[in-house]
Amino acid sequence: MAFKGALVIDTEKCKGCGVCITGCPNNCIALAKQVNKKGYNYLEMINEETCIGCASCAVICPDGVITVYKVRV
Repeated sequence: MAFKGALVIDTEKCKGCGVCITGCPNNCIALAKQVNKKGYNYLEMINEETCIGCASCAVICPDGVITVYKVRV
């Protein structure tokens, strides 16, 4: 059975450090052009189809603002 990843990002707590982007093997995430209330460009999914739900981004995030779910396809 195939799985697809689904991310939940706490955009208000994200500082936009970009560390998680380097951990993503499929380049599914990037910093948004918009900013949160603190003025940081927050993380967003840019390529949902290629996310495999590996959770590398969540593990490497220093602030723990990413939650990863695996969804059956």
